[in-house]
Amino acid sequence: MGETPCDEPVHTLALATWTPPAVAEAGAALARELERGQVLYLPRLDFTFDERELRFLNPQWSSGRSKNISIDGAEARLKGAAGSPQEVEELRRLVTRFRTQAGDLVTRLFPAYTPHLRLARTSYRPMRVDNRASSWRKDDSRLHVDAFPSRPNRGERILRVFANVDPHGEPRVWRLGEPFENIAKRLLPRIRRPLPGSAWLLAALRITKTRRTEYDHIMLGLHDRMKSDLDYQRNAPQTTFAFAARSAWICFSDQVAHAAMKGQFMLEQTLHLPVQALYEPASSPLYVLERLVGRGLI
Repeated sequence: MGETPCDEPVHTLALATWTPPAVAEAGAALARELERGQVLYLPRLDFTFDERELRFLNPQWSSGRSKNISIDGAEARLKGAAGSPQEVEELRRLVTRFRTQAGDLVTRLFPAYTPHLRLARTSYRPMRVDNRASSWRKDDSRLHVDAFPSRPNRGERILRVFANVDPHGEPRVWRLGEPFENIAKRLLPRIRRPLPGSAWLLAALRITKTRRTEYDHIMLGLHDRMKSDLDYQRNAPQTTFAFAARSAWICFSDQVAHAAMKGQFMLEQTLHLPVQALYEPASSPLYVLERLVGRGLI
């Protein structure tokens, strides 16, 4: 069984708490929609700042060296922030609180995922997305699926929770692209197999943290081919969706083709999930790609 795309790219859920009751049956249905490439939109789910934290809704808190202010994995240190040690510590507590609430949301919505989830980067993005200069590879206003050049994930899924915390009511506008299998069928012929020994060399030179599998090579190829092809950006099947201020949404960003076109002030939590923990592993990018190329990729 291959990927079964949903009729609509976004499923709306009227949820207003970060700690909903865990209901296995409802969670299974929602999880299957996510695994088939749908975005779960929570227009009533607001991540609130207390009165003292409102001052952090300003791009001045970014060091300017990265698009993110972030906490990586199990590390407690905040990266990419500017300010005094006390101010950075207060901002770290804010980002950590979002990390906790986003993790609670996912484990309660999808209780079967809980034993297998691994918390990864938590990010605060205070900069505008529609005027940030970057190379085409880092330009998130171009349709793409997520893949990590230096962090091979061997087919592990990338589940992300987003919150639009814009204080002025501005939506976060995304373009959403075609189903993953359609992308793969269109672009796979343009991706060459990796050179023998290249994965070992990249790891030996510490360009990658672990050895890059052929799956990781193909996912990076899809990411780059999508972003570099301006004809694809203009003419590929796509729709535009505005995520309102004071809302949240969830998707598997390694599967959902997306491009951030407008907005400011967003929080984002990344979680990793093994393919074997999915309800429908056959819908995953790994299984789709292996079926299309006719061989194992990890």
